[in-house]
Amino acid sequence: MRCLAEKTLNSTTAEVAAGHASSAQGAPHDRRIAPYPLYLYLDGQPVVVVGAGAVAERKIATLLERGASVTVVAPDATDEVKRWVADGRIRWHERGYRTGDLAGALLVIGSTSDEAVNRLVFDDACKAHQLVNIVDVPELCTCIVPSIMRRGRLQIAVSSAGAAPTIARDIRLGLEEAYPAYWADYIDLLGDVRMLVKQRVEGPASARRPLYEAVAASDLLERIAAGERPEAEDIYAAVVMPLLEGGTR
Repeated sequence: MRCLAEKTLNSTTAEVAAGHASSAQGAPHDRRIAPYPLYLYLDGQPVVVVGAGAVAERKIATLLERGASVTVVAPDATDEVKRWVADGRIRWHERGYRTGDLAGALLVIGSTSDEAVNRLVFDDACKAHQLVNIVDVPELCTCIVPSIMRRGRLQIAVSSAGAAPTIARDIRLGLEEAYPAYWADYIDLLGDVRMLVKQRVEGPASARRPLYEAVAASDLLERIAAGERPEAEDIYAAVVMPLLEGGTR
């Protein structure tokens, strides 16, 4: 399904008004058009999850990892969700969904077994121009939560746009084998060295690019895979400084 994502600013034409009215409710989208890939920073952002069963619990756990401010609407909840409520990590409206529960949310996740409730959540989110994902109902989504391979700050998202989630999962599992856990340390160290270069090497970004490439092309990954944990300063001294002294700067 699709709903209008733009808000009209100072628009008075009948055409725009009519377009908004017709788009307030979901309309079939063209499946030939691929979704636009986008990462959201949710730290401190309001997210509403409708439903609190096992599937919703997994969604909430991921949202909490990303720092979201989560409000749950559901008449009952899993034990883990109740623990999060008791610990003050999430808010819980212990009842069924009502229109108005989505107010202020950046993102809405629907995970109930009631088709009518899911549809109402979707329609309400569309009217408010909110991102909405009804779990396992791609036609009631304006955004997709992809299968994620994560190694620290490295994240690779895989999505079939709801057409073949099993295949997306299999690809993710293959990526997890291709990028072992030590890649998290590798990416962190690359980021630390990059920060040192940005702080110490003046000039345009193009002047620093060869330095980043030299660090990535070094034996750093192999050393980390072997159990070493070099410091960013050591890598800067061993890889970057010789290039600067040789006239790369």
